Amino acid sequence: MNSDELKQRLGRRAVDDFVRGGMRVGLGTGSTAVWAVRCVGEKLRAGELEHLACVVTSSQTELECEQLGIPIYSLNHTHVGGKLDVTIDGADEIEPSGNLCKGGGGALALEKVVAYNSKRVVILAEERKYVARLGKSFPITVEVLRQARATVTRAVEAMGASASLRMAERKIGPTITDNGNILLDLTFEAAFDAGWLERELNAIPGVVENGLFTGGHYTVYLAKPDGSLRVLE
Repeated sequence: MNSDELKQRLGRRAVDDFVRGGMRVGLGTGSTAVWAVRCVGEKLRAGELEHLACVVTSSQTELECEQLGIPIYSLNHTHVGGKLDVTIDGADEIEPSGNLCKGGGGALALEKVVAYNSKRVVILAEERKYVARLGKSFPITVEVLRQARATVTRAVEAMGASASLRMAERKIGPTITDNGNILLDLTFEAAFDAGWLERELNAIPGVVENGLFTGGHYTVYLAKPDGSLRVLE
């Protein structure tokens, strides 16, 4: 199966298994999570799901929901109350301990708020994203206030990281997040403890959030090239 077929299978399986009428549902961002969003839209139109309160993690997902007629709310809405029943999202890397890294789509800040306030988080990924340790083949992303670029760069370099400013495509200048901030992609030569690094990065003044997800419990669906799925708890 090709990549899109695998992602579609993942999205449909997650929605079939975990989304029920009346739920408060977090909808993630990216090329894998979008298939779960589309499946929710199909089920709503078919009358298979009703009375959903969906919270999106990016403007990209918000636009997708608008096109599909999916009702969206903020976490602050009284019907949601800052707590979700389930969130479905993707990941850039997953390690055997269950820690994740995200940030390739630049939506890591709201993705983490949504995930860390969900009773259950379902992560969808192709098998190749299951790695021995985080950060070996994919950078750790941090969202940073624009005015703090130099100071944060100096701080992470003191921690052993190489930092690169993520540049935009088809425009001059850096990538700007939905929150109006910039992104630094960090690479570490040495192995690190993901929980420790998540806390230390967020303690740097000027860092809004980082792409390490070490809190909570995740159900991970991995798609193999032949289309079969492996479930990790």
